Amino acid sequence: MLAGSANRRSVLRALAAGGLGAVAAPAILSRPVRAAGRPIKLGFVSPETGPIAAFGEADAFVLAGLKDVLAAGVTIDGVQHPVTIIRKDSQSNPNRAAEVTAELINSDKVDIVLGSSTSDTTVPVADQCELNGVPCICTDTPWQAWFFGRKGDPKKGFEWTSHFFWGVEAITAVFTNLWLSLDTNKRVGALWSNDPDGAALSDAQHGFPPAVKARGFDLVDLGFYPIMSDDFSAQINAFKQAKVDIVTGVFVPPAFATFWTQAAQQGFHPKIATPAKALLFPSAVEALGDRGVGLSTEVWWSPHHPFKSGLTGQTAQQFCDAYTKSTGRQWTQPIGFKHAIVEVAMDALRRTRKIDDPASIQAAIRETDYSSIVGPINLKKGPVPGVATTPLVGGQWKRGSKFKYELNIVNDQTAAFIPLDSKFEPIAS
Repeated sequence: MLAGSANRRSVLRALAAGGLGAVAAPAILSRPVRAAGRPIKLGFVSPETGPIAAFGEADAFVLAGLKDVLAAGVTIDGVQHPVTIIRKDSQSNPNRAAEVTAELINSDKVDIVLGSSTSDTTVPVADQCELNGVPCICTDTPWQAWFFGRKGDPKKGFEWTSHFFWGVEAITAVFTNLWLSLDTNKRVGALWSNDPDGAALSDAQHGFPPAVKARGFDLVDLGFYPIMSDDFSAQINAFKQAKVDIVTGVFVPPAFATFWTQAAQQGFHPKIATPAKALLFPSAVEALGDRGVGLSTEVWWSPHHPFKSGLTGQTAQQFCDAYTKSTGRQWTQPIGFKHAIVEVAMDALRRTRKIDDPASIQAAIRETDYSSIVGPINLKKGPVPGVATTPLVGGQWKRGSKFKYELNIVNDQTAAFIPLDSKFEPIAS
């Protein structure tokens, strides 16, 4: 009896060494064992430090939760391949993002590179992959900033790089829907960070300016500011002189914190403040204290989004609850997209015909039509080749019950299948 048990343990250890994992081993013993293939490597580039580190703060949680699924791997042409992820910190720096992507390609020999969290990461990551002929999937950047910021051709797209996220057309609709729901003088003050995100949203033909004016607003556009500016006195004074009721633009969280603090110091109190990018995270609002109550933002994903992971079966609510239970922290929007980008990669790997042929992997990625935890992702449909869009709604930070400040969905005109939490309200003066 003891010898039999020892033999069984030896078999399990041998299977685990082949990349199948101890969790999957008992089930595998009851059916024919597939051949063990080489590990498939995914590179994962995200800002875990620096001024936009909030975008990467949940990376460790997301990837730890997928460890067993990745170890079980994928079957390609009858061979079972374990999947490993190699993480790299872009340090919120485009040059560093390009550097670590080159390391993943040339030293780590990854099969697919995954890039996420603003154009400072996704643009250099994608450019490196396109240059080196390596399949790449990106997310968490307005698609126009990622595509046109890289001089993409809408007729053919890129050869090696794909992307999924919402676009400028979605955020302009969401923001103007919010503003039209309140009584204001319709005068909007705008400031744009001097980076690809700011360039895309401020574009005179396809960005905020024409969309805002088309809906009856008067735009006071003060142009670009240095991304980490520490003095907004002149812009705030200009907004006061113009009697601006609504403030918008693109800010990283530290820059908006500086702007909002100085606005209070100069006695500037708009009815609405809806800056893109700045207020996505609980940590950004907590840094403002009670001055963050009433600020509004885009909402890419939340516990209320009616989607589930095709990889783990978790619903959005279950995934957010797991994050809070594990970390003690409030859910944050990027966790859904960090999970989804791995889902998309795994789905493409399952459909790859020749794992050692990068062109075969890329062909599978471009044929993606998949239901993820952030919603349907169809890279075949457009709006341009190799790009898929995801839903977007409007949110507002309010005093919470479980956490001090909580993000409420307050406008769903662009995606009515996502339920509202409360009504949109002006900032209390």
